Amino acid sequence: MRRERGAHDATGASGRANGTWRKSSYSTAPDALCVEVNAGPHGVAIRDSKDRDGPILHFSRDEWRMFVLGVRDGEFDD
Repeated sequence: MRRERGAHDATGASGRANGTWRKSSYSTAPDALCVEVNAGPHGVAIRDSKDRDGPILHFSRDEWRMFVLGVRDGEFDD
């Protein structure tokens, strides 16, 4: 995982992330705490939906897949 302030996008190119940023359809409340996801051929980028010019976290496709599997398995439940 890389944490950078807009230096690379989800596709590995320099500059701000290209492509479509998406957030959950469950995130409809104005004060909802959300992240946005941008999946590209080389990885996945996530950012805070309220700070779109802030830091972007970058994950490889494998790292993202393992995270999603962990969420589905309840690995992060309290």
